[in-house]
Amino acid sequence: MEAFTPWTLFVDVGIVAILLLVGKLVRVKVKIAQRLFIPPSLIAGFLGLGLGPEGLGILPFSNQLGVYASILIALVFSCLPFSSGGEGKKQGSNIGRMWAYSQTGMLFQWAFGGLLGIFLLCTFWPVDASFGLAMPAGYIGGHGTAAALGSAFAKMGNEDMLTLAMTAATVGILGSVFIGLALVKWGTRRGHTAFLTDFARLPHELRSGLLPKEKRESMGESTCSSISIDSLAFNLAVILVIALGGYLISQMVSHVLPKLEMPVFSCAFVFGILLKFCLHKTKVTEYLSGSIINHLSCTFTDFLVAFGISAIKISVVIEYIVPLTVLLLCGLLFILLYVLLVGRWLMKDYWFEKALFTWGWFTGTVAMGIALLRVVDPTMRSRCLDNYALAYLFIAPVEISLVTFAPIAFMNGYGLHFLLAALILGILIMVYAVWRGWFKKTLKAETA
Repeated sequence: MEAFTPWTLFVDVGIVAILLLVGKLVRVKVKIAQRLFIPPSLIAGFLGLGLGPEGLGILPFSNQLGVYASILIALVFSCLPFSSGGEGKKQGSNIGRMWAYSQTGMLFQWAFGGLLGIFLLCTFWPVDASFGLAMPAGYIGGHGTAAALGSAFAKMGNEDMLTLAMTAATVGILGSVFIGLALVKWGTRRGHTAFLTDFARLPHELRSGLLPKEKRESMGESTCSSISIDSLAFNLAVILVIALGGYLISQMVSHVLPKLEMPVFSCAFVFGILLKFCLHKTKVTEYLSGSIINHLSCTFTDFLVAFGISAIKISVVIEYIVPLTVLLLCGLLFILLYVLLVGRWLMKDYWFEKALFTWGWFTGTVAMGIALLRVVDPTMRSRCLDNYALAYLFIAPVEISLVTFAPIAFMNGYGLHFLLAALILGILIMVYAVWRGWFKKTLKAETA
C-alpha cells in the first residue's frame, strides 16, 4: 500500500474538486438534474463511488476518504456557534411551535429508527442492536451527522455503521428531492401553497443554480485589511483553531477516561461556544463575519457529501441490503406522516411551507429544506427560516447530545434506555405544546 503523504491529500481533494465541477456542469446543462434539484455534491459523490475503488477503480483515491469525512464534520460543527441562530425576529408563539414541532420530530425519528432496529430488524436479521440508528443519523443530520456517528462507532469497533449511515444519508437526500417535489405538486393542486400556484413557472436560477447578475449577493463583509490578513483567511483561521481545540479536548478525554469516547465534532462545538463567549467579551467577534463563516460551512459540507458518498463500501451495503431497505423505507413513511399531520395541526400559519421545509431537513439537510422552501415561497414571506433560526438555538444542544451519547449508550448496554428517554422527552414536549394551546382546534389552513 502506498504511503500516505501530504501530496496524497492534495490529489484526493483535487479529484473531488473536479467531480464537484462536473456535478455543477451536469446541474446546469442536464434538464432532468434541474427538474429534480439534484445537488452537484450528490452527483460528485455518485461519480466518486462509481469511478473510485469501490466501483470501476479508475480514480486513484487513497483509503482515507472516511477520515476526511470525520475531519470535515468537525469543521462544519466548528462553524455552528458563529453561523446559526443569529437572524430572525420574534413572532409570538410561532417560534415555540417550530421548536416543539422540530424537536419532537427529531426525538421521535431517533426513537423510531432505534426501536425498529432492536425489536424488528434484530429479530429477523443478524444485525447489531444499533443498526436502526443509521436511519436517523443519515436522514435528519445528512452526511455530516452520518460521518459523526459512523466515526464514533468505528472507534468503538463497529466500522460498518459509517457506511450504513452514509448510505442512509444518500437515500435521504434522494427522498428529500423526489418526494419533496411530489409534495410541491400535490400541494399546489390541493391549494395548500400560499405563494405558488404553478410549479412549472419556477425561475430558471432555482433550476440551474446559477444566479443572474441582478440577483447576486455579497458573500460577506470584509472586516480586515488585506494588507495585514485577508478576511477569509482570518475567519478560516478561527474555525481551524476551534476544530483543533475540539480534537485536543477529545484526545485529552480519551487519555483521562479511556472508556469514554467524545467525538471531535461535539468537542469542537462546545469549544466554539466557549471561544465565542471569550471573543465577544474582547469585542473580537465584531471582526468575524457570520456570512463568510456560513459560506465556509457550506463549502465544507459540499466536500463532505462528495467524500462521504465516495467512501461508501458497496460490499457492506449489499450485505445488509434487505434490513437496510426496510429501515429506510419505514423511516421515509414515518417522517412523511409526521411532517404532514403534525405540521398541519401544530403550525398556526403557512403550515405547508413549513412542513415542506421540515421534510427537506428531516430527510436530507437544512440546505435541502431551504431549496424546497424556496420553490413554494421564493420571497420567504412565510418567515419559516426566521422561526427555525431562533428555534434551533434550543434544538442544537439536543441534536448534538443525541449524536454524542448514542454510541456511548449502545456500546455500554444502555441503548434501549437511551431510545426510551428520547421517546419520553418527545412525548413531554408534545404535552407541553398542547398545554400551551399551540395545537389548532381545526385543520382549516390559516394564513397570516
